[in-house]
Amino acid sequence: MPLILALETSCDETAVAIVRGTDTVLASEISSQIPLHRPYGGVVPELASRNHLIMVRPLIETACEKAGVRLGEINAFAATAGPGLASSLLIGNTVAKALALAHGRPFLAINHMEGHLLSPFIGQPGGVQPSLALIVSGGHTMLIHCLGVGDYALLGRTRDDAAGEAFDKVGKMLGLPYPGGPQIDRIAPSGNPAAYAFPRSMMHSGDFTFSFSGLKTAVLYELEKLPRPLDPLLPDLCASFQAAVIDVLLAKTLAAARHTREKIITISGGVSCNTGLRAAFTEACSRHGLRLLLSRPDLSTDNAAMIAYTAALKFERGFSSPLTQDIDPGLALV
Repeated sequence: MPLILALETSCDETAVAIVRGTDTVLASEISSQIPLHRPYGGVVPELASRNHLIMVRPLIETACEKAGVRLGEINAFAATAGPGLASSLLIGNTVAKALALAHGRPFLAINHMEGHLLSPFIGQPGGVQPSLALIVSGGHTMLIHCLGVGDYALLGRTRDDAAGEAFDKVGKMLGLPYPGGPQIDRIAPSGNPAAYAFPRSMMHSGDFTFSFSGLKTAVLYELEKLPRPLDPLLPDLCASFQAAVIDVLLAKTLAAARHTREKIITISGGVSCNTGLRAAFTEACSRHGLRLLLSRPDLSTDNAAMIAYTAALKFERGFSSPLTQDIDPGLALV
């Protein structure tokens, strides 16, 4: 089976992975930049790209060592081509192309969102199957009908903020450390999700479109009424906000599953790590007789294993990319 080495540098994580065929992840290395960007409350593109330059070579060396392979044994090199930050994408893309050229191997440009979409199938018997996919991350919230590798139909996406973006912005409003999403998930279980009546935007819109900016604004207006310090109120605020997001995601996803008549639901992207979301979807899918495939937490945030897996699936099908192919920060999945 072919060995694929992939790089993922679409935002602020430098990641390298090596897979053997579509069955085995031999190595998956990730260098997080969260401490670097935390003082600024968000990702600073120039700092991200500089750190990618520092970390990419040692991560490649570590991945090869852990996988027990040499670069000369790799059958194809892949990298995220988009969407993402242009200055970050260029680092991984350029390095992967250079390795492909130096070793006379094919290069594969991979869509970051396709990596997320297919990540729940990593290690699953039978590989990619027809399913209803919810991709929920810091930059994207969308429902995709997956009919097979490369055969996707967009059912709906957010009109404004992605769910993960709303989590992080509300976390910032609450004075929580960056990124706010994991902090809200940590605090929410100790609060009352019915303490604050935050809106469930577009819950009954009759389509599969999301909107989270109104919810974010509702939290802001509520905070203006509350006494300081907020610390005693944080559990209820976090629980109520998180429940509002999860209720909408769950309702829309179940409606899309009924619409497509798919019996498999997949969830991927960074927000799929949220424990409240995982519990709610697990219970609902069990109740409705649906099979739920959740991307593993280490494969949910940005990682190169999902890029390598997607590249391996495409390599099997004879796909490769020209070395002249450029990055595309706004690259669409469908």
